[in-house]
Amino acid sequence: MVFSGRRFRRLVVALLATGLVAACGGPSAGSGASGPPRSGGTLAIGIESEVDVLDPQRAGGWVSWRVNRQIFEPLVDEDLSKPSAQAPVPPLRPGLASSWEISPDGTVYTFHIREGVKFHDGTPLDAAAVEFNIRRMWDKAFPYYDAKAAGQTTFVWQQLASIATPDPMTVQLTMKQAFQPFLRLLAQGGSGSTGIMSPASVKQYGNDNVGEHPVGTGPFKFVDRVRGQRITLARNDDYWGTKPYLDKVVFRPLPDPSARVASLRADEVDMIAVPPPDSVASLQQSGFQLSEGAPPHVWYLSFNFNDPILKNKLVRQAINLAIDRQGMATNLLKDTVKPAYDVQAPANAAYVENTDAYGYNPDKAKQLLAEAGYPNGFSTQMMTSVDGSGQIIPVPMAEYIQQNLAKVGIQIKLQTSEWISYLSKWAEGTPAGVGWAQQSWGMTTPYWLYIATSSSLKAPNGPNVGGYDNPQLDQVMQQAITATSESAAVEKWKQANRIVTDDAAIAPIVNDKAPYILSPKVHGFVSPSEEWYDLGTVWLS
Repeated sequence: MVFSGRRFRRLVVALLATGLVAACGGPSAGSGASGPPRSGGTLAIGIESEVDVLDPQRAGGWVSWRVNRQIFEPLVDEDLSKPSAQAPVPPLRPGLASSWEISPDGTVYTFHIREGVKFHDGTPLDAAAVEFNIRRMWDKAFPYYDAKAAGQTTFVWQQLASIATPDPMTVQLTMKQAFQPFLRLLAQGGSGSTGIMSPASVKQYGNDNVGEHPVGTGPFKFVDRVRGQRITLARNDDYWGTKPYLDKVVFRPLPDPSARVASLRADEVDMIAVPPPDSVASLQQSGFQLSEGAPPHVWYLSFNFNDPILKNKLVRQAINLAIDRQGMATNLLKDTVKPAYDVQAPANAAYVENTDAYGYNPDKAKQLLAEAGYPNGFSTQMMTSVDGSGQIIPVPMAEYIQQNLAKVGIQIKLQTSEWISYLSKWAEGTPAGVGWAQQSWGMTTPYWLYIATSSSLKAPNGPNVGGYDNPQLDQVMQQAITATSESAAVEKWKQANRIVTDDAAIAPIVNDKAPYILSPKVHGFVSPSEEWYDLGTVWLS
């Protein structure tokens, strides 16, 4: 009998289900495959939500950066070739800058642009192209300045004072002050990114339409997009670096978790993100591979500091103590996450565990509510999404919190919306009548805390959507940002963490392990300590 490729793979999965073939699991999927990697084939990925615009500087959400970073590259990148266990924080590596120097006082960054790189449209990468991109995100007087891109990336560029191009392949950035996290921020994505776009494409299509015609320098180039169905990328055969093994990658948005599993079992996709927690064991028993890591992920609540009830610190402390994080992690999410006991993720160098502030203690929560003047509790609302990158299963998780809080007298009504719509609402700031808004975020740099809590980044001008304002915190974070060494910065960030914890400014709930389920034919996939991945190492048998 002759089998087509897909039919043959269905047979393999059936054999795996009966235990006749063993699959490889762990953080590097397919690592036990025999023989050298093979080129060719199309990898189909079932993703957890629709992707935002294919404009890396505008796009919000990790699910968007997972797609965009295959097309676009920053000046400084991260090495994602090692799993979390081997690299708790991915090391930085040259991206579109082949090298760089930093002045002794930490205020001048000189980047040497990589020679011989071309955008997918054939135009060359040079210092002028990099300057064009930076000015698009930073310079309000620039003809192609994009307020949306600037809003998403303000945390990267707010310390930038000037930009110069001393020669055709050199870019020099001068900061207003020392800015210790700058290089790491260049490599981040999720709330915008610094991915470099073709200036020719921006000029041709304009800021509002260039996302429909994405042109970068990355290992994959854009083929097509049918919203709600697929985004197709093809290998860039002119890529400056190591060329990918895959011919194509297709991202299929499947917001319904059960639909992702069904699509995987039907061999319609080769891997899925965010499997339903109660499906992981059965999928592994059927021969599929589990890949998970320890990304800098925090699923958290931002309290509304403009709300008369939530302004009260005792109320915020009570809410933190009324939520059973361990119960959610074990009973609802089947240990695909860990309970969160700090505003930073455990992989972050500034992590400070605090089970006293975030452990489950409903009796103490009731006591604090009574002290705050709410012995019978109160009613409010919670904003969350129905899907989205890093959101895991947000509605059941919100309902779990709803049940926990009801036990101490707090009644909450859920406001839900789909991911892309939710991002827009969330970025506007938490509205009146809503006690808190939920989000998933985190970074490998402790600077994430500044992004989430700085008084200078209150929504709609930044991601501090609850309007938190603490001068003491701002001062300590400023000291961390301008520290002359990483170790000194980390100590200041730890101090900042303690301030946020003592003030109950945020309620961290869980840290995701970012599980993926893969077909046994997928090899070379690595779950790094980030919420995104490198598809250049992936191959299909």
